[in-house]
Amino acid sequence: MFPKPIEKQSQAAQVAYKSLLPVALAFWLAPLLAVALFSVKPDADFTSGNYWGLPSSFEGAANYGQVFFNSDMPRYLLNSFMITVPTVIGAVALSAMTGFALGIYKFRANLWIFFMFVAGNFVPFQILMVPVRDLTLELGLYNTKTGLVLFHVAFQTGFCTLFMRNFIRALPFELIEAARVEGVSEWRIFWYVVLPLMKPALAALSVLIFTFIWNDYFWAVVLTQGIESQPVTAGITSFNAQFRAAYHLMSAGSIVAALPPVAMFFLMQRHFIAGLTLGAVK
Repeated sequence: MFPKPIEKQSQAAQVAYKSLLPVALAFWLAPLLAVALFSVKPDADFTSGNYWGLPSSFEGAANYGQVFFNSDMPRYLLNSFMITVPTVIGAVALSAMTGFALGIYKFRANLWIFFMFVAGNFVPFQILMVPVRDLTLELGLYNTKTGLVLFHVAFQTGFCTLFMRNFIRALPFELIEAARVEGVSEWRIFWYVVLPLMKPALAALSVLIFTFIWNDYFWAVVLTQGIESQPVTAGITSFNAQFRAAYHLMSAGSIVAALPPVAMFFLMQRHFIAGLTLGAVK
């Protein structure tokens, strides 16, 4: 059912694997390297058609300085943090409680409620675009960070509940039974028994949701406009001039926008990997 490890494959397969892996890595990194190259080129290279050649002069400091000090990029970055951080906290907190309820308690509608949480993940974003936009307009939440946060929390809670419920069901149920025998209330069981065991899962889920929300472009364009509430993914388009795009500034802004999720992943790497692999080996 599962493929054999590469170490157990034939010698020819191992040679082909080791030869093709750098090629696949180069293809995967090509767009990022192209954006990094564009970010240090002068504007004259694009007007002269020097798209893929070496920069005629290194303008990295000037480009990045213009992005930080002569544009609204710092405000867009702040908006992204003000949208992403509350979304991560809200979605993870709600899913921890719903995952505990669906994973611990046995009642007749348990499976149906769980299916309702999961079913939202199968609805295409494009179908929800018009109704969600109309709803935010009626509630006065259109073009606000609060509206974007509430929508992201509502939509991400389904996936987070799936993640948390499966994780909690893998925990030793004897711990909960022992706490109940001692007369511990259900809320204290959740807070003092289950929640400490969920730390790897909470860390892994926080990294995933932070990356999802920070990199969101679709809903940022649909539900916000202008510097007051747009996150950085939508704000990068502000470098478009009336007749052409400032590719060197857009590339520099893209590199800057990609740094926070990358930094968070490396800061939480140990907990992230532990959360994904916990329970994989008995």
